[in-house]
Amino acid sequence: MYKRILLAYDGSEPGQKALLDCRDVAHLNQSELFLIAVRPPPAVFIGGESGIYDPKIEEEEEAQYKAILEDGLKRLSEKGQAVKGEVVVGDAVAEISAHAAKIGADLIVVGNKGMRGAGRILGSVPNKVAHHASCSVLIVNTA
Repeated sequence: MYKRILLAYDGSEPGQKALLDCRDVAHLNQSELFLIAVRPPPAVFIGGESGIYDPKIEEEEEAQYKAILEDGLKRLSEKGQAVKGEVVVGDAVAEISAHAAKIGADLIVVGNKGMRGAGRILGSVPNKVAHHASCSVLIVNTA
């Protein structure tokens, strides 16, 4: 049914639950599995009338997201699941949707953190992905 599955992974508890569910779905369907960790664009700190870019902070964030990706790849491959992974940089919703289109994904899997209050009103990443994706989206409810 699903030949290519994209999992957006952030290392959180909901993300880990989605990862394990995704691994099972991929195994049952003998699907190709792709894992991405979406790193936000480099931050520019505003001071006075100009912005300050700190390459050290960017290097630390890059290392953090590489570690998140490696953790996900390790967890998926523990049961023999073949998986390809990459860190992408940008807005989470845009990057997830674009990567799904790039690889020809049939399914996107994301975890739901169960947002409440203002976060729920503004919309969560899983909700926005579901409305922008060009394929099916599985939102793993972990709340």
